[in-house]
Amino acid sequence: MNDLIEIRWHGRGGQGAKTASLLLADSAFHTGKYIQGFPEYGPERMGAPITAYNRISNKPITLHTNIYKPDYVVVVDDTLLTAVNVTSGLKPNGAIIINTTKSPDELKKELNGYEGDIYTIDARKISIDCLGKYFPNTPMLAAVVKVSKVMEEDTFLSDMKNSFKHKFAKKPEVIEGNIKAIEVALKQVHKI
Repeated sequence: MNDLIEIRWHGRGGQGAKTASLLLADSAFHTGKYIQGFPEYGPERMGAPITAYNRISNKPITLHTNIYKPDYVVVVDDTLLTAVNVTSGLKPNGAIIINTTKSPDELKKELNGYEGDIYTIDARKISIDCLGKYFPNTPMLAAVVKVSKVMEEDTFLSDMKNSFKHKFAKKPEVIEGNIKAIEVALKQVHKI
């Protein structure tokens, strides 16, 4: 891992991008890394575009700003590809991870000439198959761990099992589905 990995999340209110960024920060922290995980809000309402951020490092982090030149961008809702400049500042040697079923040609047109690595995952299908509802944040969280390699997949999965036991203590029936969504997502991220 580089000394500092910066990740920017794009989603819509209610899709869990903020929660996923915080879960990623917690999981990285448990591996001994220095972390930041924080959201940026515009109009705070369901469906409005939101941005969240992660910094993960092996050394103390002294930056306290939004992330303008991310290593990775996670797009939780592909309708944002035409609504927000999701590739703004994205490093050419970085990658974008998109929840989509669009073809590679469609995506390339919508990414404003971005020439770096593009990864896709159908987080809708995974979450509906594993959870019975559309919660894209869990598969997207797994996808960013897979692509960025900020931690070992087994370490991440083990940490998520422990985290979900606490997070869903009053709803234990959702733990198994969330773990399954992570396991499936780790296998279904595709580079185009």
